[in-house]
Amino acid sequence: MRVIRSVEDMQQAGRKVCLGIGFFDGVHLGHQQIIRQTITDARKHEAIALVITFERHPNTVVAPHRVPPLVYSLPQKLRAIESLGVDTLLLIPFNKAFSEQTGEVFIRSLASGLGHVQSLCVGASFVFGHKRGGNVELLRKLGAELKFAVHGMAAVSLDNRPVSSTRIREAIGAGELDGVSQMLGRAYSLAGPIVRGDGVGHKLGFPTANLDATGLALPPHGVYAVHAEAGGKTYRAVLNIGFRPTLQNPHPQLRVEAHLIDFAGELYGQEIEVAFVDKLRPETRFPSLAELRAQIARDILEAQMRF
Repeated sequence: MRVIRSVEDMQQAGRKVCLGIGFFDGVHLGHQQIIRQTITDARKHEAIALVITFERHPNTVVAPHRVPPLVYSLPQKLRAIESLGVDTLLLIPFNKAFSEQTGEVFIRSLASGLGHVQSLCVGASFVFGHKRGGNVELLRKLGAELKFAVHGMAAVSLDNRPVSSTRIREAIGAGELDGVSQMLGRAYSLAGPIVRGDGVGHKLGFPTANLDATGLALPPHGVYAVHAEAGGKTYRAVLNIGFRPTLQNPHPQLRVEAHLIDFAGELYGQEIEVAFVDKLRPETRFPSLAELRAQIARDILEAQMRF
């Protein structure tokens, strides 16, 4: 999948373009329906399947006090979109100037820059443009004028409720990870860069890779069996999410740290993605570091039985 930053980078040599537009946090079943319809249209009309998404959540600019925790990091989202077979992705840097553009101006500029838009696919409740003034009705009006078809895709339902990024965030927070995986259509995972910790895991004999999960939705604190992908390889691992109460730090910080079983080496600066298998136990305060060390050893043995 080719990732571009502006319409001018498209260079489609006169080919038609079929568009799918959305923020696509999590690339869940509903998002997949939109993207697959875009690809279907492109194949039907010998066009380019172009997905348009944004570098950051629109609320970071228009409502910074209401920015939701994200289901996926940006690299994780792009990988999920690529896996569906998209030709090209336009990644728009959502900023103040862009937020002040009306929905009509946005669509007209796309149509002008791309030359021949054949179809445009969004969710039925999609809103866009300055003060969320654009919707599917506006798209259909513009489509009639500019000669492109519009698909306003109905939400996908699971257990008689619509699948949405908001519902997935709520399920993550409640620890309903099987339900999350069903709504995503793939195993639920967290991804982020590996950052340096304080070395406590190494001192305990169980070195950890610390995942920077800033801005991401997190499951309840506790210990999990996970598969960790880092450095191009996949490892069985034990993941801890929490404040490490046994260490009695007066200023505890939330940590997401994975002990990769049968791994030795350093991965600082690389990305790690952890796919959840099962929860082993809640976060617990132990009377001593020795008892914590013994419990971690038991956690590893228990995790090996859950894979």
